[in-house]
Amino acid sequence: MPKAEQKKAAGLKISEILEITGGELEGDASVVIHNIAQIENAQEGDITFISNDKYIHYLSQTKASAVIVSEEVTAADKNIIKVKNPYLSFIKVVNAFHPIDTGLKEGIDEKAVVGENCNIGEGAAIGAYAVLAEKVTIGKGVKVFPGVYLGENVEIDENTIVYPNVSILRDVFIGKRVIIHAGTVIGADGFGFERDGKKYVKIPHIGKIVIEDDVEIGANCTIDRATFGETRVKSGCKLDNLVHLAHNVTVGEHSVMAAQVGISGSTTIGKEVQIGGQAGFIHHLKIGDRVQVAAQSGIINSWPDDSYIFGTPAKLHSDAKRIEICLRKLPELFKRVKDLENKK
Repeated sequence: MPKAEQKKAAGLKISEILEITGGELEGDASVVIHNIAQIENAQEGDITFISNDKYIHYLSQTKASAVIVSEEVTAADKNIIKVKNPYLSFIKVVNAFHPIDTGLKEGIDEKAVVGENCNIGEGAAIGAYAVLAEKVTIGKGVKVFPGVYLGENVEIDENTIVYPNVSILRDVFIGKRVIIHAGTVIGADGFGFERDGKKYVKIPHIGKIVIEDDVEIGANCTIDRATFGETRVKSGCKLDNLVHLAHNVTVGEHSVMAAQVGISGSTTIGKEVQIGGQAGFIHHLKIGDRVQVAAQSGIINSWPDDSYIFGTPAKLHSDAKRIEICLRKLPELFKRVKDLENKK
């Protein structure tokens, strides 16, 4: 039986869960937990959590054997684990019950293709039909799923996971503990052309791409090679599915992007920036740290630190809300103007 299934079958005592979460218990530490559940559906033997006050009424109703709650919550008839951040603690418990298991066996599958002068680290796994070009470096514990293509001089650092059918083209560096989901392409040429009379001449893209540590890249994302220099995604960034980063884009530490975000060439995104789905950025912008961008915004100007922007073209969120309220009143205002004209 795999280790994950053994742990699930045996369960974890609440005392062990306290070690995982660092929480404070009100209740019986010897109770054994066997499963994870939503609070609405939890049964005896399950653990659940409450991170939002609107669900607090479920605490008296739930059949769960343990509930992770915030520090100010009390319940005399329940086993509750009090923590600063219930959701984050619950994630730790879920990971304890369901650790990532890629199913790949260590070593190189006999159906994989490995080019000359490649360096494969200890404990790495290369799946069937993966293709490694020349001079590829794979770090310790890296998992490369079936159908992956790694171009010349690609380097992938320790404990990174590359899911099926990802293409990472030449001269790309991937850091430690990166997760790259299926279908993503890293290293395609940027969209660069110069008009010569009636036709377009392709601009060569000879730069590099650097993906730093602890980045997660969703399915079917595209990250383009730099024209010169590099395209860089800094540590801790999280990209949803279908995100596009153009040539020479830089994304600061711990920034997040929802699905279908598109960022044009040479734009710099600061650290801890939050970008909603389908937002689009023109080229050569500088977006400051901790900027929040609402979904479907069109960004055509640079913005300073801590801005909250919305709309097309994007405006300060506070201004955009007032404009939207006025727009909704336009039919009424138009009618009033027509009535005044008719009275003349």
